[in-house]
Amino acid sequence: MANSPQASPAAEKEPGRFKQIWQVLKMTVKYDKTAPWIMAAAVLVPLIIAALVSIFLPGSNALIWILTMILGLMVGVLLFMFTLNWRAERVAFGQLEGRAGATGQVLTSAMRGTWQTSEMPVAFNAKTQDAVYRAIGKPGVVILTEGSKSGTKRLLDDERRKTARILPNVPIHHFHVGTGADDVKLVKVRKTLNKLPKKLTKPEIVAVTSRLKALGSNALPIPKGIDPMRMRSSRSQMR
Repeated sequence: MANSPQASPAAEKEPGRFKQIWQVLKMTVKYDKTAPWIMAAAVLVPLIIAALVSIFLPGSNALIWILTMILGLMVGVLLFMFTLNWRAERVAFGQLEGRAGATGQVLTSAMRGTWQTSEMPVAFNAKTQDAVYRAIGKPGVVILTEGSKSGTKRLLDDERRKTARILPNVPIHHFHVGTGADDVKLVKVRKTLNKLPKKLTKPEIVAVTSRLKALGSNALPIPKGIDPMRMRSSRSQMR
């Protein structure tokens, strides 16, 4: 009699939505001591406002009070989720601060919409671990450097020169990501890039991305701190 095939080990189930929220909440509260107060206020303030409205609203009755409180609770839950996402993101970026490859991880996780990003640097010095990253969006081409400013200067100049040569009419911006006085901190990368003036349309972003991909890359070594199993290629999130 033929041996029956062994049952494959059951795949681990991903945690449910509520469990995920609970895990994120615990992690956020652990590293951000002000988060519980902010999130509590996000829930309580709408409820207090709803209670006051239902009390002082002319002609209010029990039904109006119940509906108003339900509305206040819904708004409170929405604000709670928004606040949790905001504070959890700050904690996550804070944990990445100072690590090689952090800029690439923030670009691929935080930049949404028409932004074209990659977790891999477009230029990298294996000896000093200075790196250059690139993001393409409506503001044009944004070059972000990571590491020492003196060490990234040559890499930045080379990248800016190549970009300007093939895209002479496209705006090129530069920011250095770090903790110095003139640097852009990880937690402010998304806000900084989204505040830039919009110059390109969606079709132009696609065209610019294609032109820059044609530049290619010379098998860049992976910076320490970046997990090669988590590498993702450039993504396109057109809306």
